[in-house]
Amino acid sequence: MNSAAVQQDNEHVPVLLDEVVSGLNIPNDGIYVDLTIGRAGHASKILKAIPHGMLYGFDQDQEAIKEATRILAKHRDNYSLIEMNFVQAADYLQSIGITEVDGVLLDLGVSSPQFDQAERGFSYRKDGPLDMRMDQIHNPLTAAQIVNTYSLEELTKIFREYGEERFAYQISKNIVRQRYHAPINTTFELVEIIKASKPAKELRKPGHPAKQVFQALRIAVNDELNVLKTTLADMLGILKSGGRLAVITFHSLEDRIVKNVFKSVAVVEGNRRLPYQEEAQYRLVNRQVIVPSSEEVLLNHRAHSAKLRIIERK
Repeated sequence: MNSAAVQQDNEHVPVLLDEVVSGLNIPNDGIYVDLTIGRAGHASKILKAIPHGMLYGFDQDQEAIKEATRILAKHRDNYSLIEMNFVQAADYLQSIGITEVDGVLLDLGVSSPQFDQAERGFSYRKDGPLDMRMDQIHNPLTAAQIVNTYSLEELTKIFREYGEERFAYQISKNIVRQRYHAPINTTFELVEIIKASKPAKELRKPGHPAKQVFQALRIAVNDELNVLKTTLADMLGILKSGGRLAVITFHSLEDRIVKNVFKSVAVVEGNRRLPYQEEAQYRLVNRQVIVPSSEEVLLNHRAHSAKLRIIERK
């Protein structure tokens, strides 16, 4: 699960690359974890900065692991790539004796290659099967199954809570009506139902009318929000003193979770008049969220919603 990226010299240049590398404050012998290795855009820069260290990269997408292996092999060999959902990363690292690390990167969202491959079903702009699984081997739940089997109430809840979709009920009602006649199997079939469920003035607004429903389905298929909460807790736990965790989010639900988790461990609420005040174990590296520059957004429109937050263990 990693950010959109532009293509440059046959390699991906990821969102907020310089800000991430600077924010991680990398020593040359550090142990680093990239939880969403993707096409190794961030990982390549991190690897170059740790000639005497070690990089562990995770991704549940087989194609991403293959491509990252090809790219990182150009630099050096002090890395290990693991095909695995990042929620399992802490247990894996512990199993090989890694109990403390200098830094962790978690770059959320769908990668450009995943969006660009119609057969993955992530894009509302390309016709393909309603899949949306990050892990097509181990995850049996597809977007088509949700669309064709979940109740009206369940669909409405998913679209409203995960997509913040104003017309969740009307869209869900039309989905249930349509699937009574024939299954909804493709992205374009779903897009047409969404468009037909919204008033004309809504369709004239900027942005694609299916964006929020597709986001909601992707989150539900991959259980993204629950996985995120668990992973944040695990990664905070394996940071060594001075170690940093950097997280890039792409929509408000994810960013709210990261913001609240970081605040809960870095900001101690209490009565300042008491003689003893508990001290937080972590500190916020950037109190204001970091966003891409206007120049970066011009080069890569998919970066426009990216937000970076960084926290350090004291």
